[in-house]
Amino acid sequence: MIGLGTVINVVAIVVGAATGRLIGHRLPERTNRLVTDVLGLVVLVLGGLNLASLADPDYVATVTPGGTLLVVLAALLIGGITGSALRIEDRLEQFGGWLQSRFTRADAVAHADKRALFITGFVNASLVFCIGPLAILGAFSDGTGQGIDQLALKSVLDGFASVAFAATLGWGVALSALPVGIWQGLLTLLAATLGAVLSNAAIAALTATGGVLLLGVGIRIMNIRAIAVGDLLPALVVAPILTIVVGRVLGTA
Repeated sequence: MIGLGTVINVVAIVVGAATGRLIGHRLPERTNRLVTDVLGLVVLVLGGLNLASLADPDYVATVTPGGTLLVVLAALLIGGITGSALRIEDRLEQFGGWLQSRFTRADAVAHADKRALFITGFVNASLVFCIGPLAILGAFSDGTGQGIDQLALKSVLDGFASVAFAATLGWGVALSALPVGIWQGLLTLLAATLGAVLSNAAIAALTATGGVLLLGVGIRIMNIRAIAVGDLLPALVVAPILTIVVGRVLGTA
């Protein structure tokens, strides 16, 4: 059944977040802060691992060794300018605030600290769960009928991450299942309609660009700097397009 992987992923996030809320209030503030820092460090590691795609043989052969990082840089600049103009980060936060007003008690909505925590949990969890390569590759695999193994693995990882996120950031983490379901569902439908639309080189460019975004999310989670990662999301679309264009121009695609 096409789309089953995304359904499992959504359920895993919700169940994980609910579990995190059950245990979160029992943990002292110092422990909650430590858990958040650990999550930030793990996201930084994931981002660094994704950057290994810069050395992907197909990617290097398509854009040349000197072009791999340049393509990612250009994608981030173009994507960042586009995302900033579209105010994607602000819209994500506004959507998180709207969700909080619909799914929490009135006293929690009025409480500024609780509202900010809810929005932070929703935005950060949404970014982490949507940006990773498993979200994209898994959805493509599901849509083309190659199985849900990658999304099943992602579901397990996201479920455990949701426990830790929700323990410190609240119920906003559970509602990150909405953008995850929409994003992966659209990718699955795209793959089912068009087949394997991306080359290995384009996927490598997308993965490396996603790695940079994950580094930004990790820095956000650790409260080092509030990088507007949401505004950089268009870079995930620009990177594979640039790779294809460069390959056509150089005659290596």
